[in-house]
Amino acid sequence: MEYKGARETRGIELRGASVRTDRRRPDPTECAMSTPIDASVLHDVPRLWAARRPAAAALTCEDRVTTWDDLARATERMAAALAAAGVRPGTRVAWLGKDSERAYEVVFGCARAGAVLMGLNWRLTPSELQFILADGRAEVCFVDALGTSLVAPIREALPDLRVVVEVDAGGAETGAASGTETVDYAAFLAAAPGPAPAHAASPEDVVVQMYTSGTTGRPKGVMLAHRSFFAVVRSMRAAGDGWIGFDEHDVSLCALPTFHIGGLWWAITGLAAGATNVLVPAFTAGAVLELVPRHGVTKTCLVPAMMQVVLAEPGCEAAAFATLDCIVYGGSPIPRTLLERALDVFGCRFAQIYGLTETGNTAVCLRPEDHADLASERLLAAGRPYPCVRLKVIDAEGRELPPRAVGEICIRSDANMVGYANRPEATAETLRDGWVHTGDAGFLDEDGYVFIRDRVKDMVIYAGENVYPAEIESVLCAHPAVAEAAVIGVPDERWGELVKAIVVKRPGADVRARELIAWCRHDLADFKVPKSVDFVDALPRTPSGKIQKAKLRAPYWEGRERQV
Repeated sequence: MEYKGARETRGIELRGASVRTDRRRPDPTECAMSTPIDASVLHDVPRLWAARRPAAAALTCEDRVTTWDDLARATERMAAALAAAGVRPGTRVAWLGKDSERAYEVVFGCARAGAVLMGLNWRLTPSELQFILADGRAEVCFVDALGTSLVAPIREALPDLRVVVEVDAGGAETGAASGTETVDYAAFLAAAPGPAPAHAASPEDVVVQMYTSGTTGRPKGVMLAHRSFFAVVRSMRAAGDGWIGFDEHDVSLCALPTFHIGGLWWAITGLAAGATNVLVPAFTAGAVLELVPRHGVTKTCLVPAMMQVVLAEPGCEAAAFATLDCIVYGGSPIPRTLLERALDVFGCRFAQIYGLTETGNTAVCLRPEDHADLASERLLAAGRPYPCVRLKVIDAEGRELPPRAVGEICIRSDANMVGYANRPEATAETLRDGWVHTGDAGFLDEDGYVFIRDRVKDMVIYAGENVYPAEIESVLCAHPAVAEAAVIGVPDERWGELVKAIVVKRPGADVRARELIAWCRHDLADFKVPKSVDFVDALPRTPSGKIQKAKLRAPYWEGRERQV
C-alpha cells in the first residue's frame, strides 16, 4: 500500500506527561500564518530576509551576533572571493571545521557562486578525509585550527586542492611541497575586486555534496539540489500544515553539526523561516543548559543520545526551559523511558523525524499530537510522510506489500537526492524510478504510519552517526593476526547502538581485543572504532558463503521488538 502524506489536526493533551503552557511563543496555528519568504535557492535566504528585517539577528555564536544584513553582505563578499579564486559553477568547495558564522558565510557564498559545498566531518582521520577530498576533487578547503591540523599531513596527496583558507590563522604563505596556496580568511575575502552578480541558479542545481559511508566500505558523495532544503516545508505550507510552527519569532538552537544532513537541513529550515539560529560549535550538555535560557531558545533538534547526555548533566532538573516550545528528535529510535523523562523535564512538545541523507533529510514525521498518549502503539512508529512524500514497502522481488507486512521501505520525495557523485551504479541501485530504497525494513499500518523493524543494509547507528561495518571490517582484516571479521551493532540505552567486532584469528596468532581496538583507532574516526571485540572459531555463513549477520546479532537483541 503506497501512502501519501495528509494534513494533520491540531491540539494536544498529553497523558502521562506534563507540558507547560506558560510559553511566550504564539500558538503554532498562528505561526503558520506568518508570511514566508519565497526562497527557491539557498542564497535567496539571506538576501530576502535582509530586505525584510536587516537589523534582526540571523546568527549568534558565542558572544557574536550576525544580523541579516551582515549575512547578506558576507554572502556577496564570499561569492566574489570564490570567483576571484577561480571557483566556477560546479566547483567543489570544502568546509572542515566546527560550526560558526563563517561556516554559513561559506554555505551561502558557495550557493551564490554556483559552487558545491562539501561539509567534512572533523572527527574523521586524515586518511579518511583524504579519500573524500580526492573523490570530490575539492579545489578550495576552508579550515579552522582543528581542520588545519587534519589537512596538513595529506595536502601533497591532493593535486586538485589549490587553496586552503585558514579561518583562525593570520598571515598568508604558499605550501612549497604541494603548490597549494594557504591564505587567511580576511586576505581571501580582500582579494575579490568587488561584488559579483549571483550565479543564475536553478532549484535543480546541485549545491551540496554530503558524504555518507556505504556498504562497500568507502563513503559516497550524496548530491543534493537547492530544492532538497525547501521542498518539505513548501509542501506543508501549500497544504495549510504548520508542522512545528517555525517562523521569524523563533530562536533555534543548532546543536547538530552542519556536516550532517540533519544539522544543515535544520539550520537552513530555521533561517528560511526567519528564525535566529544559535550556533553550537561543538555539542556539550553544558552548552545546551546555558544557551536555552540565555537566548530564549524555542526550538531545537537533537538525536536521542544528545537528549540522554543533557538529562544526565548535573543541574538539568533545575535548568530554565520555560521558552522551549518544541524539541525535534531523530537519527535513531528513542527508548520510551528516555522520552517520558524528556517530556517531564523539558515540558514542551516533541516531534520525531525520519529520513536519510539521500532523501534530503526528513521524509516522515511523528507529530506532537502523536505523542499525546505515551501508551499508544504510535510511539513505536517513525511517523507519517509529509505532503510531498510517498512511501511504499516492497518485498525482495520489488512487489508492493499490504499493511503490516514487513519489507524494504522506499521513499519518493521532492527532496530526494540527485544521485551519488561519480557512482552511477550505486545511484541506479539506490534511486530507482524516483524511489530511494532506504535499506530499512519495516511496515506501514492501516493509517499510513511507518514502523521500522530492522535493516536490510548492514548499518550501525551510534549516537546518531551512521556507521557501515564494511569499512571497519576492511581495517580489521588488514591486521596480520585477523583471518576474518564481522561488525555488528548491539543495543545500548545511552548511545542507541554500540559497534562490536567479532573476529576469527589466524592459526597460531595471538592478539587481544585492546590491540585490535587501537589498530582501528589509527585509521578510523573514534565513533567507528569497535567498543568491544569477541573472538570466535568461525563465522556463521549461508550455503553461498555470505556471513549471517542476523545470527551474530540475535543473542544481543533477543526479547526486543525492534532490531535497530
